[in-house]
Amino acid sequence: MEFIDNLYELYKNKLTGDEEDALVVIEGILESFSNKDIEKLFSELSEKERYEMMALFLYEQFRLKLAQEGVGQTRTRNDEKLKYYH
Repeated sequence: MEFIDNLYELYKNKLTGDEEDALVVIEGILESFSNKDIEKLFSELSEKERYEMMALFLYEQFRLKLAQEGVGQTRTRNDEKLKYYH
């Protein structure tokens, strides 16, 4: 995707390779976007890119819902505190 390629070129010498770098850059960019900017960017995506974007978004939302609802929590026999194993 050209937008991501350009964004990477702009920041590549300032990144540490940490996942948080990407989040900070993307959040900063999105804060400056209007709805019209987002719609334009979305319309420029290929069908495959739109599918991948929606799949990733829905996956993340579902993962957050599972965590929010406590799915995946188990108690150990020796401890009454909840332990997370994922």
